[in-house]
This record gives sequence, C-alpha cells and structure tokens, in this order.
Amino acid sequence: MIVVTAANGNQGRLLIPKLLDAKLPVRACVRSVESARRLHQMGVPDVVVGDVSDPAVAARAVHGAQQVYHIGPTLHPREREMGRTVVDAARAASVRHFVFSSVLHAITTDLVQHEIKRDVEEHLLSSGLEFTILQPANYMLPLKLKPVFSRGVFELSWSLERRQSMVDLDDVTDVARTVLADGARHYGATYELAGPGRYTAHELGEIISRVLGRPVEVRRIDADTYLKVWVGDADPREVTHQLRVLRSITERYSSHDFVGNPNVLTWLLGRPPTTFEAYVRKHANGVA
Repeated sequence: MIVVTAANGNQGRLLIPKLLDAKLPVRACVRSVESARRLHQMGVPDVVVGDVSDPAVAARAVHGAQQVYHIGPTLHPREREMGRTVVDAARAASVRHFVFSSVLHAITTDLVQHEIKRDVEEHLLSSGLEFTILQPANYMLPLKLKPVFSRGVFELSWSLERRQSMVDLDDVTDVARTVLADGARHYGATYELAGPGRYTAHELGEIISRVLGRPVEVRRIDADTYLKVWVGDADPREVTHQLRVLRSITERYSSHDFVGNPNVLTWLLGRPPTTFEAYVRKHANGVA
C-alpha cells in the first residue's frame, strides 16, 4: 500500500492516476470530504480525511502501508508539523519506505517554505526510515499562465532580471511513480529535479509570446498582490503565514538567481525533461 498525502493538490492529482495505471495499491489522504469525493471519482477506493498534523489522523493514514509519499500542502501554516507527524507515524507503523517531496535548495533558509521543508528533511533523516527525498525546482503551474491567457500578461512577484530553473509537475510525478515502483533502488537518495534552461522573466515572456503568436507583457507584481492568486479575497489576518512565505520568495528571488541542473531529472526520466516552451504549448492548446 502506498499512502499519498495532500492527494488532491497539484502533485496528487497528477500522481494518483499514474499509480493507479501502474496497478499500485493507493490510499489517499486529504483534508476535506469534497477532496475525498474527487479522489473516489478518480478510482481511489481508500481515502482518509483529516489533518495529518493530528497524530491520530496520521496513524490512521499510514496503518498497514509499505510506502508513504508525503507532499506538504502549499502555503499551509502547519506544514512543518504535518511533515514531522507523518514521519513519526510512519516510523511507529514500520513503513518500509518514506518518499518526501521537498524543494530544490532546501538549505536556503531565508525562504520560509524552504526552512520548513529542510526541517522535515532533517526529521526524516533522523528517523531511521528508508527514505528518498525529491527536490524539485519552481513548478511550471497552469495558475501562472492564467493571466497570460486571460489578459496577455505574464506576472512574477520578484525581479524580472533574475534567472530561475523550472520543472514540469508531470515530470516530477513521473519520477515519483518510478521511485515508488522501484523502491529499494532509490533508498537513501536525494534527487534534485530541474528542467532545462535558466530563464529571466523576460525570456519566459518571449517564449510564451512565440508559442501564442502574439505579444505578451511581462510585469512585476508585489507579493501581497500575488497572494490573491492563491487565496482570493481571504481575510488578511487569516493568511499571515502565506504572506510571509511569498514575501520571502520575493526578497530572495530578487537578490539571487534560483537555478539547478537537469542531469539528474534526465537520468531518472530516461528521456529529456519537458522544456518550458513544450509546457506552454501543451497548456495553450485550445486557448491561444
């Protein structure tokens, strides 16, 4: 049995069908009944609903499991507690293999979310569990392309001149499927997952414009504005953690490049990783 946490999130929605197609037994863990309903519709018979920062929920989620794929929910204020609690539950349940979705350069602790994932990595390394840690670069997300398709504007909340490496979540979840299917071959490994290229915002805008065949404006927005993309019109008093995360990204990415190397991802995939241009073409079909 493979347990996948945050199973209805960006990664989970891509990974779950791949595990099911591979005939691997899956248990999903989600925080809402609505998410559970969606996963049942995808064909997952075993879904645990609850907050895995609660030890009782985490214990129920990993009971009888051989492997855990833990994804920290994006921008969640209890992400650190969730990670540590799931690791503790997995150790108590004698889980054979714990795979953790971390982040590229988790040691960059002036980034709030990186520090959280670094702490979970350390907890996992100290647990005695067999582990694999995946460290993906910035995700290529449909969310980031929505302003392009709707308003012809590509927006980032940091310096437009700084360079970044990116990775397609389809590639990340292909790697996760391989690691979970092959198990022991990946014990003790930490894999940096970055796609090809190191792009400024202007270069990304040029790629998008070329794909769409029309001009695309590249614009910098502040972290507070970008937060609304993620949480809508939520009460600012209820999203202080999320704002800290995004402000730290703005500050770090405006003063330093965030880049990686595609060699490891290429080896794990057994094929060239998805380029940003290919990603845009995939999502522009029927929109451009």
